Amino acid sequence: MIILAIRTDKPEAELYLYDNQKKIAKVRWQAHRELAETIHVRIAEMLNQSSIAMDDIGAIICFKGPGSFTGLRIGLSVANALAYAQNIPIVAAGGNDWLKGGVMELLQGHNDKIAIPFYGQPAKPTQPKK
Repeated sequence: MIILAIRTDKPEAELYLYDNQKKIAKVRWQAHRELAETIHVRIAEMLNQSSIAMDDIGAIICFKGPGSFTGLRIGLSVANALAYAQNIPIVAAGGNDWLKGGVMELLQGHNDKIAIPFYGQPAKPTQPKK
């Protein structure tokens, strides 16, 4: 199974391609404030360089946090949209071994259906002005 992994919790974004447990590609770039504009381009480039079509992806792993609110929001939105559009499983994973753990979960048939971020602390909404 070809697995796409996405990590966007910090200024340097990361993408990975796995064939089951074997890493076949890795891309890192300084996305910072341009993540929304660059993530789809970087995914397409990585797939093209690996001679893999989007339809070949069988599952997605995404880093769920904690981390940057905007980075996680963008990365998980992309991951959820791709998983939904391709009708493939998605797993949200955290911790230092997020990739290894996510791969193992997918290979065991786990599917979160919707990846939900973990920001590390409760939301602190701004009070409306009166």
